[in-house]
Amino acid sequence: MNDAPALELTAVMKHFHVRRGVFGRGGVDVRAVDGVDLRVRAGQTFGLVGESGCGKTTLASLVLKLLDPSSGTIAVDGRDIAGLTRSGLKAFRRSVQMVFQDPHGSLDPRQPMLNALTEPLLALGVASDRARARQTALAALDLVGLDLEILTRLPHELSGGQRQRVVIARALAVSPRLVVLDEPTASLDVSVQAQILGLLAELKNRRGLTYLLISHNLVVTRSMSDVVAVMYLGKIVETAESAELFADPLHPYSSALISAIPVPDPETRRMTALARGDVPSPVRVPSGCRFHPRCQYAERVCQEKEPPLIELGPGHRAACHFPGIARRHAAGAGE
Repeated sequence: MNDAPALELTAVMKHFHVRRGVFGRGGVDVRAVDGVDLRVRAGQTFGLVGESGCGKTTLASLVLKLLDPSSGTIAVDGRDIAGLTRSGLKAFRRSVQMVFQDPHGSLDPRQPMLNALTEPLLALGVASDRARARQTALAALDLVGLDLEILTRLPHELSGGQRQRVVIARALAVSPRLVVLDEPTASLDVSVQAQILGLLAELKNRRGLTYLLISHNLVVTRSMSDVVAVMYLGKIVETAESAELFADPLHPYSSALISAIPVPDPETRRMTALARGDVPSPVRVPSGCRFHPRCQYAERVCQEKEPPLIELGPGHRAACHFPGIARRHAAGAGE
């Protein structure tokens, strides 16, 4: 029996070298992903949250092998994906699929939906001929609740919800084990978002899928995820089970994100730990704790020493010199 996690990242880094000057001499490194460890169990929905520019989408590209890491290892079902052979890469593409943020941008505007669904099946060897590919595509459409009449339509002839269902059908048609969801509802209306989220949850249970959910929408992340990791400037600063993280965040950045979630009742008392200023450039990463320039609780040690990501409770890890400080300040203010 294989007890390996569905996805495991160990000390993964991805730095981009940007040249400067008229002749491209010299340059700087953009530290997009800077030493990430993640472990996703099979059948789990693992949420990854953070502000724009924190490295979430770069991390997704590494998991999908659209980019290669500068260092570190990425393993899917216990197998390192570095150095895959051509046949191994094709098998990997079948086992790991992605649902993109923009369904319209991920579909060829000149390609009818039948071709959009069948071409990946033929390219990855899932179907041996067009007849079998069409049969598999029809089953995938039925799985996501779409009528067969859309097969002749172009992307612009579909609604946003229909396009996203097509993208989901395309991903699931190859029978993946791991699906990366990159802001899967960000471009949709609120009512359609609820439909797509319900569909994703249903398909996960029916197919036994594992999801890596990447989002800046904490409401969506809280409702879908079993475990959540918070990312800031290329690093994971906190991980915990979803319910525990949202009830008791230990890192000030996590507290700031959760404090920013809108609540329907303006009279509701809540912890307020808003971050100051903007996210620093990944070219000039602050010394010590990367969050200290924006943290209202930072002390000198935060500027000088980078805190390690350590376990502070069962399954709850945080990288902070003063974990839980936002909660303690809120409790003191309420007395």
